[in-house]
Amino acid sequence: MTKANNSKRIGVIGSNMVDLVTTIDRMPRTGETLEAPSFAIGHGGKGANQAAAAAKLGAAVMMVSRVGDDVFGAGTIANLRDLGIDTTHVAAVPNTSSGVAPIFVDANGDNSILIVKGANAHLLPADIDAAASALLRCDLIVLQLEIPLPTVYHAIAWAKANGKRVLLNPAPATAALALDRIAGVDFFMPNQTELSILTDLPAETVAQAETAARRLLAAGIGTIVVTLGADGALLVTRDAATHIPPVKVRARDTSGAGDAFIGAFAARYVRDGDLHAALTQACRYAADSVTRPGTQKSFATRQEFDRL
Repeated sequence: MTKANNSKRIGVIGSNMVDLVTTIDRMPRTGETLEAPSFAIGHGGKGANQAAAAAKLGAAVMMVSRVGDDVFGAGTIANLRDLGIDTTHVAAVPNTSSGVAPIFVDANGDNSILIVKGANAHLLPADIDAAASALLRCDLIVLQLEIPLPTVYHAIAWAKANGKRVLLNPAPATAALALDRIAGVDFFMPNQTELSILTDLPAETVAQAETAARRLLAAGIGTIVVTLGADGALLVTRDAATHIPPVKVRARDTSGAGDAFIGAFAARYVRDGDLHAALTQACRYAADSVTRPGTQKSFATRQEFDRL
């Protein structure tokens, strides 16, 4: 556990998952059975991953989430506590499984992921209201889309009504996301695939990503940050587009890299509001994370990251 190094606080409203990670040489064809080299169980979920990254970097983090009333749920809460995350508003849903994420990682470190929401589907708008007193003490609210959309919309509306900055990671992306319901967010952080799904525009190149991002700016979203994988990130505001350069590494497992980016950004941004410093740290932290296998276990602590 890394001790929080400032009084600024991050509130993560989102998912947790149990990662079921299988390394593969290739995906089997329909009807085919293949032997896989290895298997591991880890803690994941976009919300929990982002909370873990921020906490490991020394930020004070609280989480609003739901787990199943199974062995995975108890283990998830214990893991969050071990990371120093406030779990007061992480509760078990009776007669419900925890969320799970089967992940398949190939020899190049690329991954394919399935998710079963489980208890994450039971995080409701009323749960945001129940956590309001704790969320009022937060300086940044972080959200993703592995929880019900009505809960995301309610959390955004609550945050804006209470003068809280909001970061929304639209993952997994869905065309059902209503742009008018998220127009008040301060930071919108998709990857290229998510950006393309949400805008129905290509986003394979930096120029295409900027064009697609500007469509979202026109819809009223504050600042767009497009994560570009090995190519770094692209910051798009109404005034300019800035490419944040990548850190070149040999990738072993890209699982959780986007979550590492967002958690590292949040941890740095709440310190002093320096947007460019936060994005630079996020790129470096995400790049370091892909050099190790797994999601949360691949995230460096503040001490480890400072030595890089």
